[in-house]
Amino acid sequence: MITRLSELFLRTLREDPADAEVPSHKLLVRAGYVRRAAPGVYSWLPLGLRTLRKIEGVVREEMDRMGAQELLFPALLPREPYEATNRWTEYGDDLFRLKDRKGADMLLGPTHEEMFTAAVKDLYSSYKDFPVTLYQIQTKYRDEARPRAGILRGREFLMKDSYSFDMSDAGLDESYAKHRAAYQRIFDRVGIRYEICKATSGAMGGSASEEFLAYSDNGEDTFVVSTAGDFAANVEAVVTVAPEPAPIEGQPEAVERETPNAETIEALVAWARANGIDAQAADTLKCMVIKIDDPRALTEEGEPFGPQLAAVLIPGDRELDEKRLEASLEPATFELAGEEDFAKHDFLVKGYVGPRALAANGVKVYADPRVVTGSSWIAGADKHGHHVLNLVAGRDFEVDGFVEAAEIREGDPSPSGNGTVKLARGIELGHIFQLGRKYTEAMDVQILDENGKRATPTMGSYGIGVSRMMAVVAEQLHDDKGLVWPVEIAPYQVHVAVANKDTAAMEAGARLVEELDAAGIEVLFDDRPKVSPGVKFKDAELLGMPFAVILGRAFAEGKVELRIRGGETLEVEAGEVVEKLRGLIAS
Repeated sequence: MITRLSELFLRTLREDPADAEVPSHKLLVRAGYVRRAAPGVYSWLPLGLRTLRKIEGVVREEMDRMGAQELLFPALLPREPYEATNRWTEYGDDLFRLKDRKGADMLLGPTHEEMFTAAVKDLYSSYKDFPVTLYQIQTKYRDEARPRAGILRGREFLMKDSYSFDMSDAGLDESYAKHRAAYQRIFDRVGIRYEICKATSGAMGGSASEEFLAYSDNGEDTFVVSTAGDFAANVEAVVTVAPEPAPIEGQPEAVERETPNAETIEALVAWARANGIDAQAADTLKCMVIKIDDPRALTEEGEPFGPQLAAVLIPGDRELDEKRLEASLEPATFELAGEEDFAKHDFLVKGYVGPRALAANGVKVYADPRVVTGSSWIAGADKHGHHVLNLVAGRDFEVDGFVEAAEIREGDPSPSGNGTVKLARGIELGHIFQLGRKYTEAMDVQILDENGKRATPTMGSYGIGVSRMMAVVAEQLHDDKGLVWPVEIAPYQVHVAVANKDTAAMEAGARLVEELDAAGIEVLFDDRPKVSPGVKFKDAELLGMPFAVILGRAFAEGKVELRIRGGETLEVEAGEVVEKLRGLIAS
């Protein structure tokens, strides 16, 4: 296929758009791949749509290869299925809600678990129909509070979502493994650097959960990888390697000491050292007061309790990681206690809160896994200007449970037991879950098993951000001149530009693109007659096709320049360039 730049609906920009913060956003707009329509909403221009469709094609090929069947649900959905799973409420402000002319509640689909489940319930009734895996590639809508980074995080985006339905947990394991392998093939074909990371299931529910995270300094997710190469996980899913419990017998008794002006960990450690106590920040205990709102906690009348006071204990050398704590408490949510909470409860002494007064006043106390039985700490004495030394867990205070709430740091022991962890930033490309029977039970899916008894199928959920994948490739593969597309998803494989203004060179360029087209090579032909060679070269670099053929000064000697985007420039005989390109594209 030949596309002529003189006819292409395209306008490149030399300056970055004012609202662009990350490379993919800047370059995709400047190169004329996408155009902003509204905050978090983008139009796909011809070059961008070609790339998007190629990515979509890779995804579709690999889903079909693993035996999944494609269908397509509407984006405009009724409220009722989402009421059955309580997600009409749970999604909160992220859901686009609307009413039709008759006043019926509708929504723009953020995800389609309910629709897939309803379809299987309507059409299948026997175990003989299973297993089945269904997928769609469809536009999703989420009312992001802060859409940013162009198509990386928008309100409207293209997503592949698939769902497996099996009659046994063993079958679910097999479906999950097939999807995992298919995802690896997809991302490998597209040329993305990524890690498969253990993850939490979040609001989706379910058990086994892994994220495919692409390496990017601009990523919103932090993940860890083991130096031994045998472990990777989103930070929310990292399980702290806890020390062995220590014996309580023989430990010195807890003693209260006056610690003036020691409301911070740094000041407390300074006081300890000034008083001959060899203490580090890791020997102190932060007591973070929070309020937990758990939708499962109901009064006798069935009404929600609302936010309840609680506390989290973490070692003093660590900061609270709110994302990790949020993941630990799901589906409950939390917020840090405010000034009004401290004013309301006289046992909360700011800067000197300790676990003993909390427990004595019926406040639940959760702890970092490092707070094991027999561990000794310096903690608040619940009295202004005082701390307790030698406060031993299991002797002087108890905890109600353990949570992952402390920050992960580079050099921490790897949960795999081998090596330590390194931190990296990433962008989520895909997420696979073993949902289990959460949705099939909520929607009462009953299937006759091989014994003629009713059984509930188990589900897996598997998503890929198709439009996001395009932005991720742009994030990873670019230089200071522009985009650098891999052959698999480039809008065109070869960009041909005529730098000479004479008629013979332009005619030779036209013959060359026809030869390339006849050889099955996709060509973008810069045939613009009144554009300078410098502008043509800049546009070729900005647009980012894998290969560029330049008919320049050397053409008089029967030679052309073959530029490998992001690589070397070769001088090739004009009569050999088609075969040379075929070999490069194939490799």
